[in-house]
Amino acid sequence: MTIKENYEIAKKQYEKWGVNVDDVLQQLKQVPISIHCWQGDDIGGFEVNQQELSGGIDVTGNYPGKATTPEELRSDLEKALSLIPGKHRVNLHAIYAETDGEVVDRDEIEPKHFENWVNWAKKNDLGLDFNPTLFSHPKAEDGLTLAHPNKEIRDFWIRHTSASRKIAEYFGKELSTSTLTNIWIPDGYKDIPSDRLTPRKRLKESLDEIFSVEIDEKYNVDAVESKLFGIGSEAYVVGSHEFYMGYALKNDKLLLLDSGHYHPTEVISNKISSMLLYSDELALHVSRPVRWDSDHVVILDDELREIGLEIVRNGALDKVRIGLDFFDASINRIAAWTIGTRNMIKSLLYALLTPNEYLKELQEKGNFTERLALMEELKTYPFGAIWDYYCEQMDVPVGEVWLNEVKKYEEVVMAKRK
Repeated sequence: MTIKENYEIAKKQYEKWGVNVDDVLQQLKQVPISIHCWQGDDIGGFEVNQQELSGGIDVTGNYPGKATTPEELRSDLEKALSLIPGKHRVNLHAIYAETDGEVVDRDEIEPKHFENWVNWAKKNDLGLDFNPTLFSHPKAEDGLTLAHPNKEIRDFWIRHTSASRKIAEYFGKELSTSTLTNIWIPDGYKDIPSDRLTPRKRLKESLDEIFSVEIDEKYNVDAVESKLFGIGSEAYVVGSHEFYMGYALKNDKLLLLDSGHYHPTEVISNKISSMLLYSDELALHVSRPVRWDSDHVVILDDELREIGLEIVRNGALDKVRIGLDFFDASINRIAAWTIGTRNMIKSLLYALLTPNEYLKELQEKGNFTERLALMEELKTYPFGAIWDYYCEQMDVPVGEVWLNEVKKYEEVVMAKRK
């Protein structure tokens, strides 16, 4: 049977539960995923004085062909985007500035250093998101930045983060879509601190100063991201979940939940509904922690399905800004983007095909037997036939055929790189 014929058969199974599959696919087309550029070059960036990766971050593997220039990285992103259904966004870090060989420190970056990215985004009809880079720098070598006891170092990072917000505003104006600027810092201590409060006071004061400069929210939306621990900050992280949740709610900023930044038994899917009660919007960095914040490529596991379900069943497709954050140098990097992003979209499709209102009714009536039975039976419904049809309609490869495109690109393009 053809993809269309399989689709029509599958539709009937979902439609008996009141799911309009054609409407579902139209909804799915409207959801952008923010794809992180740093998977393509192992978070190296393009600074003239490129520093060794730090901040408790580690990229493992040495698969050949990583991007070493902005042009290579953009080419690789274009290839990945051609294999992913839908219109999406690209997420940049400040270290991806292009300064034409000039040494420009982080507190001196300007919109002009990202003109090539903006022109490329316009050409490819993409939105851009942004992150100040508060790691891999001499002024972050002791693991402290915005919470540093040295005011000169704090001020440097305040200037850098403020400059980043201006760059994000420039993105938003040029691309007519608001940019999410996410602030994550590595600050913490390896061993048990004797004072947890003072560094958090300094971080709060630094953030207050950064946000005191008004930026048009039509073009830039601020988010803050917590972390549980990192390499070199195992005992204490200044920007904990409680710190940033309180700060975000009090100061009308978005809280960003990263899948790997919590205890191993915590999941961000369980946090989405709580946060949406108190905040109009929420941001996510979807990753896959394996025993720790290891940033493995996203797979369609139980947690990813739950994330999709929590977004969809709570009517929050337009309230949750979905971004990805993983970096695996042990496999083809374009394949990593493709696998992870397609899986994120699959989780949303799975959720949209679920008769969520009926399942809610069963729970409210206390009919837990039928609720569990139906939720389990839906797992083997012909979801794949709907996904294949969606890919075909969006003019991207169906099934594993996309892998052939990646292999060809690797042979023709990536294999020639140093």
